[in-house]
Amino acid sequence: MPKKELSVGELSRRSGLPVSTLHFYERRGLIASERNSGNHRVYRREILRRVTVIKVAQSAGIPLAEIAEALSELPRDTSPDTHHWERIAENWHDDLTQRIELLTALRDKLAMCIGCGCLSVQRCPLVNADDQLAKDGPGARLL
Repeated sequence: MPKKELSVGELSRRSGLPVSTLHFYERRGLIASERNSGNHRVYRREILRRVTVIKVAQSAGIPLAEIAEALSELPRDTSPDTHHWERIAENWHDDLTQRIELLTALRDKLAMCIGCGCLSVQRCPLVNADDQLAKDGPGARLL
């Protein structure tokens, strides 16, 4: 039977994150530890799943404040069930879809600029869409 608790070192090894990052997450309220009889920090096994969600969400560009808000809705004393995780994913779905659309558009415009060669910030649709910002001078106004 696996242990119910993980030391900070075990959590670090299992999650692939440095101990300092785990302490940072704890200070920000993203995860919580308890103290064992030797006054060492220990984490319930469910925290490993929270850490994984944090890592994935951060890699998708979700700010830590939004991650903390979503995780605050999960139960603290029991393992979250599928319904809890589905609700978090549902809340992030529209935001992630919008980010994907914006990044796709940026990627496509960058590809166009690489082949264009015009080097004109006054006419470039990436930095001055439809030349509406020309009155404000040259340079990136939208980025």
